[in-house]
Amino acid sequence: MNVTRGFTGHARAHRPGLPPGQYDAGDDWPVLSAEVTPELTPADWTFRVDGLVAEPRTWDWDAAHGLPASAYEGDIHCVTSWSKFGVRFAGVSLDAFLDVVRPHGSATHAVAYAHTGYTASLPLADLTGGRAWIAWEYDGAPLAAEHGGPARLLVPHLYFWKSAKWIAGLTLLDHEAPGFWEQNGYHARGNPWEEQRYSGD
Repeated sequence: MNVTRGFTGHARAHRPGLPPGQYDAGDDWPVLSAEVTPELTPADWTFRVDGLVAEPRTWDWDAAHGLPASAYEGDIHCVTSWSKFGVRFAGVSLDAFLDVVRPHGSATHAVAYAHTGYTASLPLADLTGGRAWIAWEYDGAPLAAEHGGPARLLVPHLYFWKSAKWIAGLTLLDHEAPGFWEQNGYHARGNPWEEQRYSGD
């Protein structure tokens, strides 16, 4: 696992909007990855949604950029205890992709998978209603490779391991299918406000 800052102790100071057990990372954005950063260019990138959908679909970089633009401005929270305030991501709301594929009513969960093979399990309700994005810009610039560029999943209301870097697709299911960290003892959902860090929390 590649790690820079984030697992060591930090002084906790109360700040409005800071979930329990978290610290304000300030200008820092620790780089935490379960895998080696891939050499993935926009020309190589694709995003697919399949599984319990009416019309499985794959988008390349240009087709994804042809969908309505959307942005997120707010906060992000990592299970390793850092939080970052006032971040700005831009891309496309995941709702725009799901509108095209038309999920079946039986779909309740999704497995997000990366171009590297990394996976994360999420309830479908956490990916809809303007709560998730495919993001390719951060703070007005292309998303850096070490932070998941050229594009990553962004689910900011959950711990950040759910926001899969180097996103390649979603498979919609009618059941929960644990991803990489969920198989290794992390919580099935990962709500920062309830400190759902590990299985059983």
